[in-house]
Amino acid sequence: MQFKDIIGQEAIKQRLIKSVNENRVSHAQLFLGPEGAGGLALAVAYAQYLSCEDKQPIDSCGECSSCRKYQKLMHPDLHFSYPFFAKHKDDTALTFIEQWRDAFTAQPYLSLDIWRGYLEAENKQANINIAECHQIIKKLSFKPFESAYKILILWLPEYLDKEGNALLKMIEEPQPNTLFILVAQNQDQILNTILSRTQLIKIPCLDYEDIKSELMTRHHQTETAASQIAYLSNGNMTEALAMLQHDTKSYHELFVQWLRLCFGNKVPDILSFVDQMAKMGRENQKNFLRYGTSFIRECTLLRAGAQRIVKLPEQEMETAKKMSAVINNAQSQAIITELEKAHYHIERNANPKILFLDVSLQIIKVLNLKTVPAGNHYIPN
Repeated sequence: MQFKDIIGQEAIKQRLIKSVNENRVSHAQLFLGPEGAGGLALAVAYAQYLSCEDKQPIDSCGECSSCRKYQKLMHPDLHFSYPFFAKHKDDTALTFIEQWRDAFTAQPYLSLDIWRGYLEAENKQANINIAECHQIIKKLSFKPFESAYKILILWLPEYLDKEGNALLKMIEEPQPNTLFILVAQNQDQILNTILSRTQLIKIPCLDYEDIKSELMTRHHQTETAASQIAYLSNGNMTEALAMLQHDTKSYHELFVQWLRLCFGNKVPDILSFVDQMAKMGRENQKNFLRYGTSFIRECTLLRAGAQRIVKLPEQEMETAKKMSAVINNAQSQAIITELEKAHYHIERNANPKILFLDVSLQIIKVLNLKTVPAGNHYIPN
């Protein structure tokens, strides 16, 4: 994995390269960023750059012996730790290393759900157990074999329970030329004792334009399809790639049609619409609801005069402008709440016919009867 293979994040790349070139590499670093931002890919590219035998000004060479081993994730001085679904108490990350290599090679923007698909997870809970902590200490007690650094990339340290305290001494006083890179998504779930011993590097969500460009150049999507997926993914490349596996139809016309039916209180037509939605499949239903939530939020931004930060294609922008003049802030918030609740229930296998009919009736109440829940989070018109 080289920096050039990673989407966006140019400022982070430059910072990491500069730290190596100026010999200011902290022995314990925490890459903190949301899912799909590329934290794990950045960690591997950073480790490869550190170990490269012919470093270039802006990237590893990709051709030396070290880089070739890194491409296969088989370098003797590169170690991984990650959550897994243990079958036996003495299972460690090494037990699942082949599946890990396959998963990362296929999808560097890895999520726990994708990783679960490579394992026989059944109903087990993912964690990093005490046996793995002891294995980490053992692996890092040796000197580097080939490179200047022995590197451990620990993905999702949130899954370290109190057993993680066994690593504190190793993290605080590591062997010479030993580097810990923790890749996390939720700072609040990391043990404070570990958090206080690491240098924090915050990784932001990906830009809309970066995702759109990636989808068009590497995944051969049309500009319209790439724009819609980039818009729906909300900076999450993992979500964007997952959407490629499903229908790329436009949800805009379908969603606007739904709102018009609800506004007109056309119950027979709504029943036909509900039947149509029920046949779309769960992932497309989730994407449709996600689009609806994002679209209503963009209408709210237009209503607030923040047009410069609204990212909608021209046709959708015109519709949003008309809708923002009709739906007030309280109604927008109420509709968004219903859509988010529906998304939550779809993920948990709710009956789509019952669900979409119920949401339709709630939207009818909001648009026609102007019935919105009371509460401080609803801004009056």
